[in-house]
Amino acid sequence: MNAVVAERGQVTIPKTLRDKLGITPGTVLDFREEEGELVAVKLVEGDRVARVTGCLRLDAPTDQLIAEMRDRR
Repeated sequence: MNAVVAERGQVTIPKTLRDKLGITPGTVLDFREEEGELVAVKLVEGDRVARVTGCLRLDAPTDQLIAEMRDRR
């Protein structure tokens, strides 16, 4: 796949690659040169579990919710 470098050095990453690699608006890419080639690596801040820990707001303590789920069996 080819892309043209714009006047200000910008390049559009082809949609098929963005979709395949999970590159969305706000994704941080690290650019470096390796043996004369430009390499872009998607940075993932922390591990994936740590990024979502605490994102849910629960109406009750976790222990209570688990107990309620067990009672429904």
